[in-house]
Amino acid sequence: MRDHREISLWRDVPSELWQDWRWQMRNRLRTCDELSQVINLTPSEIAGIKQARGTFAVGVTPYYALLMDPDDAQCPVRLQAVPVEQEANRGTYDLIDPLHEDADSPAPFLTHRYPDRVLLLVTEMCATYCRHCTRRRLVGAKEGCITKDALEQALDYIRATPAVRDVLLSGGDPLSLSDSRLDYILTRLREIPHIEVIRIGTRMPVTNPFRITPELCETLRKHHPVWINTHFNHPVELTPEAVAACGRLADAGVPLGNQTVLLRGVNDCGNIQKSLVRALIKARVRPYYLYQCDLSEGLERFRTPLSKGIEIIEHLRGHVSGFAVPTFVVDAPGGGGKIPVSPNYVLSQSPSKTVLRNYEGRIVSYPEPEWGDTHDPKTCRYCQEAAPQQGVAGLLTRGSPLIEPEMYHRVSDRPEVMLTDNIQQPVCHNGCPKERKQ
Repeated sequence: MRDHREISLWRDVPSELWQDWRWQMRNRLRTCDELSQVINLTPSEIAGIKQARGTFAVGVTPYYALLMDPDDAQCPVRLQAVPVEQEANRGTYDLIDPLHEDADSPAPFLTHRYPDRVLLLVTEMCATYCRHCTRRRLVGAKEGCITKDALEQALDYIRATPAVRDVLLSGGDPLSLSDSRLDYILTRLREIPHIEVIRIGTRMPVTNPFRITPELCETLRKHHPVWINTHFNHPVELTPEAVAACGRLADAGVPLGNQTVLLRGVNDCGNIQKSLVRALIKARVRPYYLYQCDLSEGLERFRTPLSKGIEIIEHLRGHVSGFAVPTFVVDAPGGGGKIPVSPNYVLSQSPSKTVLRNYEGRIVSYPEPEWGDTHDPKTCRYCQEAAPQQGVAGLLTRGSPLIEPEMYHRVSDRPEVMLTDNIQQPVCHNGCPKERKQ
């Protein structure tokens, strides 16, 4: 990373001010004039910055801006932070809300898709507005916390839904909030008896690591168990400052995971991903998910074939420790949720043997036990005490011959998305057109 004093814009900024996370937020680069003092903008970038004024905000922290190569427009950090003219293009399959978070929203800024967990968007502000953002329809327009009334409506729903045991705070970036505001939200959630785990999704360790202050760590420590998922996409983002920030969180007892998005031209390479996961585990961050890039508007340039993600997992399996291999997932359009996709290691199965291949390509035969599977859900105390399983797991436990579409109350109301060459039309589960719920 370059020294900030090499840039005329920050020549007189003392180190203690440079390391103030609030100063970094106040001095984000937003215009061509500001960014051109750090990098040599291309005509495409200049057009992209101007176009973004009326669509998806531009904002780059000074810290993250110094990670950009000033002369290489294909720099992986630069591709993530600076819009280009192509961002205004709309692909055939682009969607405003590809994950149908709004359709699965029982209260403002709250999404309830999976039975036991909810997503709560607590702010629309980020330190840096990533150009691959899947929530660009919401993020950056209003830089602040959601209103007290919206928060109370979300809390009322969570309080009235005892099946919810896990709350994921996202946004925007929850760590863009002040310590006091974050403490208030965490305290209110901890007052709800059935909330067991609180998770926070944040990119602050990547784009503004100075935010991870001792005071923030103490705030988080008060509300354990609190888990954090970071969002490193490339090895160059794991600077000494970023690693130190992750270390402070880990020392505060916060388990850390990482969610990488697979991006064309940024990290669509098995060797880049191998370097990334090795650097992450050194920083005490476990690789969690490798996401296929979503179908949000303007992201077509970042998308890769699904085969690329499978190839990368093949590249990692057996070549790094097992806990360093993330799960490659597609967050399915239409609210289908995360679908894991992986190389096929099972070649054949019979009641007596399963034929497998390993990462080297060796074929092995694994003998099955003569007595088969003797577990009986009807006599298992845990199975009897558990809530009925849904989806495929339900077929295996309750003996039903089919999956009903009305498995739980939201699913029957969720439109699926039929992607054709020119039409993106919500349909109900029997295939007929269906109006979206407002």
